[in-house]
Amino acid sequence: MNIKCVEVMRQSTPLKKPFKTALRTVYNAESVLVRIQADDGRVGWGEAPATIVITGDSLDSIQSAIVHTFTPLLVGKSLLAYEQILQAIHHSMIGSSSAKAAVDMAIYDLVAQYCGLPLYQFLGGYKDQIETDFTVSVNSPKEMGEDAIRYVQEGFNVLKIKVGKDDVSEDIARIREIRSCIGNDIRIRVDANQGWQVKDAIRTIRRMEDLGLDIELVEQPVKAYDIEGLKTVTDSVETPIMADESVFSPAQAFEVLKRRAADLINIKLMKSGGIYKANIINHIAEEFGVECMMGTMIESRVAVTAAAHFAASKKNITRFDFDAPLMMLSDIVTGGVQYNGRVMTFPQEAGLGISDVEHSQSVGAGA
Repeated sequence: MNIKCVEVMRQSTPLKKPFKTALRTVYNAESVLVRIQADDGRVGWGEAPATIVITGDSLDSIQSAIVHTFTPLLVGKSLLAYEQILQAIHHSMIGSSSAKAAVDMAIYDLVAQYCGLPLYQFLGGYKDQIETDFTVSVNSPKEMGEDAIRYVQEGFNVLKIKVGKDDVSEDIARIREIRSCIGNDIRIRVDANQGWQVKDAIRTIRRMEDLGLDIELVEQPVKAYDIEGLKTVTDSVETPIMADESVFSPAQAFEVLKRRAADLINIKLMKSGGIYKANIINHIAEEFGVECMMGTMIESRVAVTAAAHFAASKKNITRFDFDAPLMMLSDIVTGGVQYNGRVMTFPQEAGLGISDVEHSQSVGAGA
């Protein structure tokens, strides 16, 4: 089974409500779609959103990497030697982790199809369903409390709360308001998206502990590059600390874990460059006795399906942040992972189980 052609497309889907974090505000889910066709007619799908402030990848740079750098490496290659293909992709250029992820998931889709297995079974098959949290965007305490109530009423029992945009006292007010609105039975995760200074982070987390706000974890409290600061926060509070933007590569994961700079790791395919490297990160964390969460950017069900298949396949991935498709006004995907409230189930078709994807325009192809 050889790669026949690679097609690149774009899609843009409005969100139901602007997605706000300490780093950015998103109104539309925009991404590059990849369609890889094998010479036996099988098709594999991939996707990469533009998250310039996190990965440095724009729609144009993703498209360029796939069309001009990756496609010449792909066309004509045997998918049964996918280790060779993925190694070539990762060594072909520095960065461009999102573009690499889109190609990576399409390749895994095709290989699992060839083997006749859903991707989560091909990768390990540890679970056959998972449950996602839901994210509360950073707004005023009152608006965030109202949003939290609505998400709980919709059946979500874990909320991820975005903070880090304003003064830390406002962040404490946000969490207090949400906890008072939803009670004590709902789990709360706090994500500062690098928005705090080290001392502010320690003071804020300790204050939330003293107030009995019962925070499950705090994600990326300080700047991504500040591993020493991350360790200082981790060592200074009782609440578990999760590294997100600090960990893109297996080497970065090893450094964070070796220094005990975080208690948990958040893996995202757009950071790791796809399933191939994400699997290495998870194995490293598992050897250190550290659990992982699997998350996404603002992605459609194409990329989320790939991430969910990988997450479900591994014992050490114990938390799931896959709510992005539920934030969109419309669904562009036929097939793929399905939602029943917070519960996500997998198609039994081989590969990702995606049969078609709507898109705005074709922007490049190789044959």
